[in-house]
Amino acid sequence: MVAGYGQEPPDPPGARPFKPIEDLMLPEPPDADGAEGGGKNPAKPLGSSVSFAPGLAAPGTGPRDFASREPSDDDFDADDEGHFVPPEPPPLPEADATAKFAWLGVIGGPVLLLLAVLLGWDMTWWLTTLGIGGFIGGVATLVARMNPGDEEDDDPGRGAVV
Repeated sequence: MVAGYGQEPPDPPGARPFKPIEDLMLPEPPDADGAEGGGKNPAKPLGSSVSFAPGLAAPGTGPRDFASREPSDDDFDADDEGHFVPPEPPPLPEADATAKFAWLGVIGGPVLLLLAVLLGWDMTWWLTTLGIGGFIGGVATLVARMNPGDEEDDDPGRGAVV
């Protein structure tokens, strides 16, 4: 292997070698009467032997150039129900003061401690208590106020409503 480094290996038995570039089909030079190709065949431009997949037409008419038309009300028959338009969602309930202070503790506690570290404040007992205590108190308040749902319902699933 080392002795033959850089040399082209021989072709396997039965393989036909590639044609050299000079033997490729090129347009024939014009004859004396000025007709290209010696009058045998009409002149083919270089690359005319390239064949395209069946069904492909001129450029610009491919599958990516297809645009479907917009549906109209005339497209539906008696069995169709038309387009689904979801109902307007109900407005969110207003938060009370307890929930607002709980979220202030959950978000404000870590932000206060982060500001103290970034600004180089002394970590006093009241700053640490306010940051950590606010976070723990806010999480505890939000968890305690969660709606447990109706656990008395014996129906395990209502399924799809049709």
